[in-house]
Amino acid sequence: MRLRAHALTQLCKNDREKAMAIYGFVKRMPFHKPIKIRLRTAREVIDAGRGDAEDKCTALIALLRASDIPARIRYIELRGEILRGLTSGVASAVRSVAEIWLNDRWNSTDTYIFDAAYMAAARERLKKAGWDWGYGIHREGNMIWPGAGDAWLGGMPTDRDPMVMSDMGVYNDPMELLDSAIWRASYPRLARSVQWNVLAPMMERVVRELREEALAPVPAPRASRPHRSGQ
Repeated sequence: MRLRAHALTQLCKNDREKAMAIYGFVKRMPFHKPIKIRLRTAREVIDAGRGDAEDKCTALIALLRASDIPARIRYIELRGEILRGLTSGVASAVRSVAEIWLNDRWNSTDTYIFDAAYMAAARERLKKAGWDWGYGIHREGNMIWPGAGDAWLGGMPTDRDPMVMSDMGVYNDPMELLDSAIWRASYPRLARSVQWNVLAPMMERVVRELREEALAPVPAPRASRPHRSGQ
């Protein structure tokens, strides 16, 4: 991890540039919803080169810490409506928000989750459907984190976002959340894992469709036929 972090940040002049280089690397990883029987390590995520929100957050936090930038994870519970278009099989979804210590404050963002191709296609689908929320984002939500302050896929801080049902607190890593009393009381681990693994293939199919739509070449406009005047 330290070698990868060094490779990403060796030309950076300060912590902000380091954080942006690491964020950009994780952001570019394609979003992918795999079937999982356990949490993946940061090394496994980086080797795979893609992952879901939990995977990408694990890699982001590990790389930041390997670069001596304090980082932690805040978990929030979202209404299932946020995943409309991806799946309709959940009442709520837990999301990891990365918190990065820069400029004497915690900077929060969840925009690392979805790569640019996914975001562009999801926004276009939301626009065509007339939806504000869906595919894990808000139509007017932030697409990227600028390296200072906060940036949200929901377009607003969690305490004002109508999709946020609860703040589950701050944790060092995903395993700490799974071992917490709040998680064990609300989400039996085996049942939750089975539920998401059942939904994963359908969600992954939609993810592939979105990416194909984003990367499809734009048809060239047909040239108009020259007008011939009568003789």
